[in-house]
Amino acid sequence: MKNELLIELLSWEKARTHAAPIRFTVFVEEQGVPREIELDEHDAQCVHAVVFDGKQAIGTGRLLPDGRIGRMAVLKEFRSRGVGALLLKALVQRAKERGDTEVVLSAQVKAVPFYRAHGFIAEGDIYMEAGIPHQDMRRRL
Repeated sequence: MKNELLIELLSWEKARTHAAPIRFTVFVEEQGVPREIELDEHDAQCVHAVVFDGKQAIGTGRLLPDGRIGRMAVLKEFRSRGVGALLLKALVQRAKERGDTEVVLSAQVKAVPFYRAHGFIAEGDIYMEAGIPHQDMRRRL
């Protein structure tokens, strides 16, 4: 029997032990993002979403106070199980609950179709962030 996915919205203090290893695995080890820019001063201000498969943390994302969604990462072996959609839905819902009128994010170009499917509109030109092509995206709530 497969474990059911569970999502928790947490402060950084509570999410750090689960979220930081996922982000380092995905961004630093897999994608080559410099380690020193992965954790930043914004983490303490954010609402963090962590998805669990049983007791194992498998995905994470964060919602900043200004309505930006960022640092969404899912461990490779769980990427086709709807984890990203679960994270995005929870973060957008939290933004709605606190009264935000829109959410914005910086999407890796290869993930733009995923975000479009979830109601985001691409804006501006493609740019490089940490050596990876990105596109700004926005969704009105």
